[in-house]
Amino acid sequence: MNDSSPYTQSLTRSQHGLGKTGLVYDVRMRFHVEPLPNEREVHPEDPRRIWAIFKGLVDAGLALEEGSALNSDHFMIRVPVRAAKMDEVCLVHTKRHWDWVQSLSSKTPEELAYIEQHEGYRPESVYVCPNTPVCASLSAGGAIEACRAVMSGDLRNAMAVIRPPGHHAEEEEVKGFCIYDNVSIATKVCQKEFGPSCKKVLILDWDVHHGNGIQLHNYEDPNVLYISIHVHENGRFYPEESYRDGRKNFGDHLHCGSGLGKGKNVNIPWRKAGMGDADYFYAFQRAVMPIATEFNPDLVIIAAGFDAADGDALGRCHVTPAGYAQMTYLLMSLAEGRVVACLEGGYNLDSISRSACAVARTLMGDPPPRMGQMNYSWSAVEDVRLVVEEQSKYWSCFQSIPSSYPRTTNLQTIIRGWQAQTYKDKYNMSPVHLSGAPTDDNSVLATPDMQDSRPLLMILHEPPRLSYDPNPNTGRVEPQTTWLDDPMHAYITWAIMHNISVVDISSSRPTDSSAHNTTRTRADRAEEWLDRVWQDFVSYTAPSRVFMLGTNIAHPAMTSWIRRNPHLAMSEIGMVISIMDDLPITSCKSDTVHELTSWYFTHSLVYLLRSHLYWDEVGRKPRRKFGIVKQTYVDSAGEMLGVHFNEITKLIGEDLRGMEGEGE
Repeated sequence: MNDSSPYTQSLTRSQHGLGKTGLVYDVRMRFHVEPLPNEREVHPEDPRRIWAIFKGLVDAGLALEEGSALNSDHFMIRVPVRAAKMDEVCLVHTKRHWDWVQSLSSKTPEELAYIEQHEGYRPESVYVCPNTPVCASLSAGGAIEACRAVMSGDLRNAMAVIRPPGHHAEEEEVKGFCIYDNVSIATKVCQKEFGPSCKKVLILDWDVHHGNGIQLHNYEDPNVLYISIHVHENGRFYPEESYRDGRKNFGDHLHCGSGLGKGKNVNIPWRKAGMGDADYFYAFQRAVMPIATEFNPDLVIIAAGFDAADGDALGRCHVTPAGYAQMTYLLMSLAEGRVVACLEGGYNLDSISRSACAVARTLMGDPPPRMGQMNYSWSAVEDVRLVVEEQSKYWSCFQSIPSSYPRTTNLQTIIRGWQAQTYKDKYNMSPVHLSGAPTDDNSVLATPDMQDSRPLLMILHEPPRLSYDPNPNTGRVEPQTTWLDDPMHAYITWAIMHNISVVDISSSRPTDSSAHNTTRTRADRAEEWLDRVWQDFVSYTAPSRVFMLGTNIAHPAMTSWIRRNPHLAMSEIGMVISIMDDLPITSCKSDTVHELTSWYFTHSLVYLLRSHLYWDEVGRKPRRKFGIVKQTYVDSAGEMLGVHFNEITKLIGEDLRGMEGEGE
């Protein structure tokens, strides 16, 4: 490209400078329409989307209509749009993909309605029409010109109001309303044209859906950092389960890039919809900004989908205009303020208009408005924790003091030691030494009456949570203002009073590396401890009845153990009770022992937060394989144990009385 491109010709010298915000908008992009529209149902990717945003910018006094006589110095500077060229598009897509898109211009509406891009494969979740080649090229070209104007210094930052969107389009596949991957094309063009001054590009994707196309096209590039915050629902939210090649969980936190690009792909996948400002801001503070700051980009491109906005029926999240403004403001602290926001999704016309206006105001220098209540969810904390733990392999900002450092002691070890001493003093409980475990290990504690064939309560739990008041001056957490509450005391006391033996198992190990401490590995580890306790201890003491009570990670451990030992479980266990914050609920179903599901349904109780994903997906139609599931209105597993103490102990007591009645 040379210096005579349209945008350099149209910007006068007085308009040049770092104080200007650019705007890409071209009415021609509205000509991409359904070939055979349904009059009764408007497609979500409505051509009016870009018009609604542009009209919102004009009505807010941020942009000018074409031909306006007002002084443009106080408004966003219009960046003329051109069509992307084949060689630009083919920096990302194949020539075959380009040719297929161009061929659409000669098709009839009837042909387009049933067209195949690959043999036996119709385009997935996308419509095309004869105008699609031009509109898609304008969309990609608009992203290119916005980024070029910013990188050349003619504009401080820019917003590209473009469609069709792009972040789902893959190398040789239109997908999810997307034709060309606009953002990746603009990235590659600018890296090629501007060389060292645009070597490193951050793409921040806040669209509610994972940008599979952007991830795929930059997965091995060490100079493109792709960060996506999206609803994932553990692989059940689009675009998961929609890939032609059958790939799984492409948007999970474990996909971190490959080759030289290892660590340059950061997925922050929400396990449920309904996320709001506080959750997104928490992700920015804990993960996005530390990584982005360390990466130190030359250009920031926002894949600015607004379908996580409050009011969008597809996204089902609640990010407000203030939330989008705050995220934009944080990103403007990077790359000397060189930020370009390129429209992706967003399907509520009012929501996208208000959200885009908030982003534009921030780009133009207005301070972002205050957000409302900043009460982030426990699921957001857990989701971000998993991301940070995985990314700590690649980013020094997350690396903590190594456990081998001679003066450090793991807090979990201290807490478990305190529990062991307290339980010994109050309940005469002592460590159970299992085969292969260190002799000083306190992971399993038991009452001394195990040989009396009494009923047994097996408690499988994580360490009690800490509560603290940080120092108001330093923000540090100090011992004198830190407390822990151990809700298991009440259950142990109750069990001993009712002649029930107790085995207390800590499901977490302080020696485990946090970088590999995923939900699955923690569940596997907890199940291993449960299995060893049963084989080395419970099987020899022959309790008359066994009750399992577990918190959080114990739930998948217990259900997995029961699935592997169905006959033993059905003959020995009276009740299985799970207390969970936000971990996914797991089923108890056997392909060989068909009566296991019915048994589990009548011998289980699972308490879940009212915000748990289960209530959105399964709760309206209960499934027996998940057991008896109850909704609770407190905020943590510890609180649930306290609130539901009477109900849980009553159930255990009733089961014991029923067993005694059967024996008479």
